Amino acid sequence: MCGLLGMLTSAGNAADFDSAIRHALPCMRHRGPDDAGTWHDQDAVFGFNRLSIIDIAHSHQPLQWGPEGDTDRYAMTFNGEIYNYVELRQELQALGYSFNTEGDGETIVVGYHHWGTDVVNHLRGMFGIAIWDRKERTLFLARDQFGIKPLYFTTTAVGTVFSSEKKCILDMAEQIGMSNDLDLRAIEHYVDLQYVPEPESLHADVRRLESGSFAVVKPGGQVVAQRYFEPKFVTKKVTDEQDLFKRIANALEDSVEKHMRADVTVGSFLSGGIDSTAIAALAKRHNPNLLTFTTGFEREGYSEIDVAAESAAAIDAEHIVKVVSPEEYADAIPKIMWYLDDPVADPSLVPLYFVAAEARKHVKVVLSGEGADELFGGYTIYKEPLSLAPFEKVPAPLRRGLGKLGDVLPDGLKGKSLLQRGSMTMEERYYGNARSFNFEQLQRVIPWAKPEWDHKDVTAPIYAKSRDMDPVARMQHLDLFTWMRGDILVKADKITMANSLELRVPFLDKVVFDVAESIPHDLKISHGTTKYALRQAMEGIVPEHVLHRKKLGFPVPMRHWLAGDELFGWAQDTINESQTERIFDKKAVLEMLNEHRDGVSDHSRRLWTVLAFMVWHGIFMEGRIDPKVEEKDYPVQL
Repeated sequence: MCGLLGMLTSAGNAADFDSAIRHALPCMRHRGPDDAGTWHDQDAVFGFNRLSIIDIAHSHQPLQWGPEGDTDRYAMTFNGEIYNYVELRQELQALGYSFNTEGDGETIVVGYHHWGTDVVNHLRGMFGIAIWDRKERTLFLARDQFGIKPLYFTTTAVGTVFSSEKKCILDMAEQIGMSNDLDLRAIEHYVDLQYVPEPESLHADVRRLESGSFAVVKPGGQVVAQRYFEPKFVTKKVTDEQDLFKRIANALEDSVEKHMRADVTVGSFLSGGIDSTAIAALAKRHNPNLLTFTTGFEREGYSEIDVAAESAAAIDAEHIVKVVSPEEYADAIPKIMWYLDDPVADPSLVPLYFVAAEARKHVKVVLSGEGADELFGGYTIYKEPLSLAPFEKVPAPLRRGLGKLGDVLPDGLKGKSLLQRGSMTMEERYYGNARSFNFEQLQRVIPWAKPEWDHKDVTAPIYAKSRDMDPVARMQHLDLFTWMRGDILVKADKITMANSLELRVPFLDKVVFDVAESIPHDLKISHGTTKYALRQAMEGIVPEHVLHRKKLGFPVPMRHWLAGDELFGWAQDTINESQTERIFDKKAVLEMLNEHRDGVSDHSRRLWTVLAFMVWHGIFMEGRIDPKVEEKDYPVQL
């Protein structure tokens, strides 16, 4: 787990940009405080920060490799972990290749030499990769199938710069002739959805290579992504349910075993739900001294600490707890927004930051349960197609009429929402797991909002690829490309890496997905619960008090804090001091804050979305807010 930064120059003058790379590299020192290095030839310059996990004494990067007679043909930087590197190494050795290290990174570059760009289909892991082929003069960039690891890039007249974190590219903006302009479309998408959807970033000139994609770039060329992994939930009829449950359990067991590969101690995050508990219980089989970590709040009803502690006791794991106060929460927000690169309006980011910091005192790697909901059907909203099924038999004009009837019914009246949502197609009503504003509310705070840039601008192309899937599978497919990679995986990567902690997600594994993709909807949403097949598969592994527990998410008392003494004053000051008049109607935002305090309406999610952006803007655009991060002060030896 590390941070990569590099540049492919257009004019063959890489040496001219070596100092810029060296200057920007410490911006993400948190991703790799153990080692650092740079390398360049005529065309390309690479920089790297390393968090040593596998083959600690060796496997330094940038890594050079080549076949006999051309031993420095390739240079590579790689962020992530390849969990099947042992098996790939043996396969490549049987084909006659030799290795100089015991690490997973060298397996990638040897595989690239043998398979070319198809190497990505052989890799089981999480990764952002950059390989420069000096013979063919091509740069290969790639991201893992699900988008666990990030990869940003920009192309200007002088070349293409790529990095694990956007702030490093921003640090080089003047040297490479990149503008600092914001992307208004991306801003509207963010305010609407609470995250910036791929491939966008809030800076107009910086994009992200999408999940499951690669690109081959020539000097002076553009980054044109090619998708190599297109997840399809092609459900199949199940004749033997017990066999399916066994295959799920075996796939997850194998994934956890592979994810435990490390030359350092591996721990596990543990909440009150089945996902993290399943991972921790399986991890305990491979580490008898497993440490588990959880976080929560003192406020009643906003903590899963007790349930997590009971789970840890049930699997006989040592358990460590971090309780976050409102004061700690507010103080950490600027630092967290700096680490994120672009804002994510998810309040659970902050407690994650603190539990990651606590875990880093004890371990260097943690496992977590991200991805289970998207693969196995875990969100309660996935039940909606079942409740709305009767509407599918109603002619479209009549359905629209029922929707109009719902519109005029009083708010709060039972059945109003059912009529409204039943009148819409899935493409109209489902936008993923987060949307802060409808368009009318959006225009209240950003008057320049364009209807063609609303959530459907993001979701329509994704829906177009899922027409042959059942309704629940279509919702899962949408979430894989929106909420999961825009929120879940961004915070999982950025916030743990902020603490130099590697987070691994065994659910997001090719072998696990191969089983999950074929589960029919009646074994996902069944018997009044979600993730039914996963729950059955985890019988005897996950403690009973968790196995059939209702999904709660990660509760944060934001509604209470923004209305009370904890955060109301902070929110008011943030709005007043923010220099975002050209983006937000600040008067309208203050009115929303007062309405929330007075109990007129619960605006907590909408307010948090705007406040997170304002803090981010104060750091990256105004230079007014000091995130109090001292990355540049690390003693980097290059």
